[in-house]
Amino acid sequence: MPETQASASVLEATDEISELCDVLRHHPEVAVDTEGDSLHCYHEKLCLIQVSVPDRDALIDSLQPIDFTRFNEVLRSRTVVFHGCDYDLRMLRRSIGFVPVSVFDTYIAARLLGLREVGLASLVKSYFGVEIPKSSQKANWAKRPLTPAMLAYAVNDTRYLLALAHRLTEQLQEKGRWAWYEESCERAVLAAAEDREQDPEQAWKIAGSAALAPQTQAILRALWHWREVEAEQMDRPPFQIMRNEDLLVIARKAANGPQTLPSWLPGGRRRRLLEVLRSASQIPESDWPQKERSLRYRPTSQQEKRFEALKARRDALAEQLTLDPGVLASRSVLEKAAREPEMAGTYLMKWQWELLMQERE
Repeated sequence: MPETQASASVLEATDEISELCDVLRHHPEVAVDTEGDSLHCYHEKLCLIQVSVPDRDALIDSLQPIDFTRFNEVLRSRTVVFHGCDYDLRMLRRSIGFVPVSVFDTYIAARLLGLREVGLASLVKSYFGVEIPKSSQKANWAKRPLTPAMLAYAVNDTRYLLALAHRLTEQLQEKGRWAWYEESCERAVLAAAEDREQDPEQAWKIAGSAALAPQTQAILRALWHWREVEAEQMDRPPFQIMRNEDLLVIARKAANGPQTLPSWLPGGRRRRLLEVLRSASQIPESDWPQKERSLRYRPTSQQEKRFEALKARRDALAEQLTLDPGVLASRSVLEKAAREPEMAGTYLMKWQWELLMQERE
């Protein structure tokens, strides 16, 4: 079991990364985690890469001008162990060009074992009896120097992953769920390789916007774009400029005429917001967002029966296997399977399809 004391070297130069790669080459598995600054900046950056093998913990300061060519090559020849790989793989691909060959995800493994607490801290406590601190979860990882508390937090994100992966692997194999895991992890890695493009025509539609009148939606749309500009210019996340709830309140009031803006708004930002509101109040009706018709699918009676049968089968299997029903299939997936059972094999994984769709004798 890993030691409980958290300490690691911080690497800031290419030659130091090369020395680390010499160590990593002797290990078939490497634990990796990342830290970004999305809670503090508009343009998120990869600020830190944590790496652990049994005889070495290292923190890579990815804000430094480092050549990651050899690092990427070595990692691609290893199995890289993450806890919740989606965010880390996206950050590593966008920032240093890393694309994995073999991945192990302890979060997916824990879910498929039916564990109730699947956060890393909970798993480390459950398997190793070690309490790891969470105090730096929302820290600004772009700031330098990193504090001792941040360094300890960062090291603990990878220090226990390899030992945890071995324990989870044993349990998955004992329960006969290893094939489930392999397919689930492969799908997660493929999903992380796809860029999530935000539709500019849809991005402003925050929670609560659908209930607004078209004119109020037009004002909200203008407010949303104003917030994006302010956030980008200040390099701050949009929620630090104004919360979604405040955007909705201002849009509703603006649709009914002049209003008093929040007192906490700085003077310059207040003036720019007033200009946006004046302009938005004059948007012609032809440019208002169209009220969307409800596109909710109405199933036939046969499809409803098929859905209820699938849901009953899923829930019974989940109880029998001590799994969260959502691990077997979400409600939306069941609805799709009930509507087009012949297409279920295209979005269900093989193991899910065999459990839920294959006819029983």
